[in-house]
Amino acid sequence: MGLLVAGLENITPEVKGGAITIGNFDGVHRGHRELVSRLRKLADQITGPAVVLTFDPPPAQLLRPSSVPPSLTWMKRRAEILFDLGVDVVCVCATNYGLLELTADAFFQQILIERLGVAAIVEGPNFRFGKDRLGDIELLNELCLSNRVQLSIASGQSDDGEWISSSRIRALIAQGEMGSANRLLVEPYRLTGVVGRGAARGRKIGFPTANLEQVPVLIPNHGVYVGRVFLDGRFYSAAINIGPNPTFSEAASKIEVHIIDFDGNLYGQSLDVEILEQLRGVQKFAGIDELVAQIKIDVKRAKKFVSKN
Repeated sequence: MGLLVAGLENITPEVKGGAITIGNFDGVHRGHRELVSRLRKLADQITGPAVVLTFDPPPAQLLRPSSVPPSLTWMKRRAEILFDLGVDVVCVCATNYGLLELTADAFFQQILIERLGVAAIVEGPNFRFGKDRLGDIELLNELCLSNRVQLSIASGQSDDGEWISSSRIRALIAQGEMGSANRLLVEPYRLTGVVGRGAARGRKIGFPTANLEQVPVLIPNHGVYVGRVFLDGRFYSAAINIGPNPTFSEAASKIEVHIIDFDGNLYGQSLDVEILEQLRGVQKFAGIDELVAQIKIDVKRAKKFVSKN
């Protein structure tokens, strides 16, 4: 497991002198994987650490708070995926207005050279940095040459003729197109939250659910999904309902997770849920018998999907 550093003030000597890449890395998609692959190779060449510098909160939250999209990953999960890809250090820079006022030259000198002592940098062709994002890849190249820092430019990654980006993935998830979104991600999309108390209606009809609350990431569009839950050292298949419950005239949107073949009390516990594929949309049934019959079909399909994939 790699090292997660919270704040530039906590940088230690072993973090310095390595190869670095800079960005939000929200979602950690296939484009990010290509960037990290180059980072790892460059770090090995210079015998230094492979470092990701990211920001919390994302700069847009301070600059354009009314238009900030929901996150695709929480920071701990983001770091875990990056570590699995070969990153040694994830350094989380606290975003403030002082940082955002730094010009591109000042950011390079004060953060990358003085704080991190970087020996190499890996970025994509559209990388921007500094106040008002005025720094571009040409300026970065000039700064690297004058400071004897090696620069590697990674090409963007495409899928079906479109660039892979967090924005594209976010749009797919918002539409409930989880199969397409997961194809672009390094790891299946995951929700996290705390299990709250519901009406216990699911338990009464033989399909208890964990009601997921306080979810900090983008919630997929209303529908019934197949997923996986990791509990007690093993993965369980899951059928997940996201949205209202029209059969019982409930308009409130909820996340109800039926963990297949699991029986236990999860109230108040944190729970991570992978969302793999949509099974169907939200439906209103004529009564409980019809609802139960459909849930049995959903559960069977969920188990089959997970076993095959």
